[in-house]
Amino acid sequence: MTHVLLIRLAGPLQSWGLVSRFTRRDTHSRPTKSAVIGLCAAALGLDRTADLAAEDLPLAELRFGVRADRPGVPVRDYHTVGAGRFPLRPRDLITDHRRAAAVSRSVEAQTGTTFGHHDLADWYGAPKKIAKDPVSAGLISEQLSRDALITERWYLADAAFLAALEHEDRGLLDKIAHALEQPQRLLWLGRKSCPPSGTLACGIHAGTIEEAFSAKALLPDAADEPRPWAWIQAPPDAPEAAPINDQPVTFEADERAHTLRWESRTRITIAETATGWDVLL
Repeated sequence: MTHVLLIRLAGPLQSWGLVSRFTRRDTHSRPTKSAVIGLCAAALGLDRTADLAAEDLPLAELRFGVRADRPGVPVRDYHTVGAGRFPLRPRDLITDHRRAAAVSRSVEAQTGTTFGHHDLADWYGAPKKIAKDPVSAGLISEQLSRDALITERWYLADAAFLAALEHEDRGLLDKIAHALEQPQRLLWLGRKSCPPSGTLACGIHAGTIEEAFSAKALLPDAADEPRPWAWIQAPPDAPEAAPINDQPVTFEADERAHTLRWESRTRITIAETATGWDVLL
């Protein structure tokens, strides 16, 4: 028999990137398996180099599904970062003697408050790429100036999803559920600017993801849709199964890797006997 852990993913903003690169950060229309497994790994306190197929914690083997109770609204956030000038702080002078030398004449020529009222043309932002100067042995920055960088970031606003993890080992799901409510690391809904709200772990149910989704009532304030859409992991040869590149292989910082898995899109009919919500939402 299999068991299913239900996870509530809700908050003001969510962002589930699939093909985010450089200046454009996209979001998928729903949570990805990679992101949810990463969320669980962070809650468990695992290192990025952890083996996702380890015998005691086979996170990658978990069958995944997500129900869109409130799909949310896509929001585009336009950023202009860098360039311009800003007042120097004591830390900026301490970490790079060249800044201190460049601003010293301006400081000496003025009276009154020394810090917070002096800047340098074309030297923007806090020092980056700090390293020891081979000549003076002092700390210097390899990047004194930065050009303006325009970035485009997408979010889902006011969304609420019910994710599901299915496995035969109930003990594994119990361990994940406990970690989600007592996390060893901070948790995010895809990006660090998107903290979750309320309870995450919403109980473990016997059966399959399809059965668990039908047996659980819609989240409060769900969209006006009695039969929400769900995307559930399926075998590659299943009818109408579609590939998605979000099966995590490793979260190692310099070697992050994903591979394909297959999922089926289906409508979920909520049973008349579905259980309601009595957790902190």
